[in-house]
Amino acid sequence: MFRSKPITAWAFYDWADSAFATTVMAGFFPLFFKIYCNPDIPAETSTLRLGLTNSLASLTVALAAPFLGALADARAARKLFLALSALLGAAATLLLAYVSEGAWLWAAFLYGLGVIGFSASLVFYDSLLPQLSGEKSPEAVSSLGYAMGYLGGGLLFLLNVLMYSKPAWFGLADKTSAVKASFVCVAVWWVLFSLPLLIAVPEKQSPSSRLSSLAKLRCTLGKLIGNRNLIFFLLAYWLYIDGVNSVVKMAIDYGISLGFGAQGLIIALLITQFVGFPAAIACGLIGERIGARRVVLAGISAYCLITVWASIMQAAWEFYLLAVFVGLVQGGVQALSRSLYSCMIPADESAEYFSFYNVVGRFASVLGPALIGMTAFYSASERVGILSLLLLFGVGAFLLSRVDISAAKL
Repeated sequence: MFRSKPITAWAFYDWADSAFATTVMAGFFPLFFKIYCNPDIPAETSTLRLGLTNSLASLTVALAAPFLGALADARAARKLFLALSALLGAAATLLLAYVSEGAWLWAAFLYGLGVIGFSASLVFYDSLLPQLSGEKSPEAVSSLGYAMGYLGGGLLFLLNVLMYSKPAWFGLADKTSAVKASFVCVAVWWVLFSLPLLIAVPEKQSPSSRLSSLAKLRCTLGKLIGNRNLIFFLLAYWLYIDGVNSVVKMAIDYGISLGFGAQGLIIALLITQFVGFPAAIACGLIGERIGARRVVLAGISAYCLITVWASIMQAAWEFYLLAVFVGLVQGGVQALSRSLYSCMIPADESAEYFSFYNVVGRFASVLGPALIGMTAFYSASERVGILSLLLLFGVGAFLLSRVDISAAKL
């Protein structure tokens, strides 16, 4: 499998877009937004603004993705739509380098566009998985993508952390200049490493159909609603992946609110990235042997323990240890959820079906960051805010345990 040129080229998009997920979304933007764009603003207020920005961007993708997925399937234009989404995200990220101090609304708008480009591109990237895996294990193929993302995103993030820690080494004036230069690096990296997928991954033509995109979308939605097990899976995914995404998006903001040093928090994210690379591959291999669902449920249980620990931790070393545990389970939950879904859907309608999968993920991201932000704001406690994730993990795990995977196959 690892010698397959199309599969390797496909996995390189995870390498490409993970730069945004790590350096921007999880790493520097929360720091940049809280300290540079919201100076002298209460922590709870900036947390609310960041949470609502993430939620509004996710809602936008959730509303548009089903129609775009149907259109991409009908025209066999998954790669074209992926390229346009990636360009939108990269351009918005580049413009973040030109945001002025205190301009939180402009920063939120550009960041929101970046999240929209990032999230929309995943609809079309994921939709290529069923036709690539074929007879090969979807668990292993999906896990390879996430492993490449952890490694690629981690390597660029490491460079960006060095720029932030030692700006003079790179001819930069200060830490703020280093953060802005990091945004430029992400934009270039994202575009450059998207090229292997666009060049080397074949795209199968969909069977001809006289149905319009909207009619086809209604037809697919009807089949999906009629499949009880697929609905249960998507509901479960909606809830537990929201918890996973919220941990990624809000970790730095949470750590800063507890008074931990920014540089130490960034190092913790690096730990997660480099632990996540081998852990994602290992989870794929374990999923092949014992079943993907069992690995996902084990990962959700670990996230419950991580959430409780995060709510009571006091020392910076605890944040580092939690970063290790997150790295061990995060990639497995993400990759094996994707492979489970790919086994249930028809390959020639994958963009349309994966648009619903990603709609669920985006709506989940609407709920999670806003839930943390609102709970923290009204309770005046960041610790109470993070505990709200237990509801998402618990109900999600229960629903996933009720899914009959073999009966859900369309």
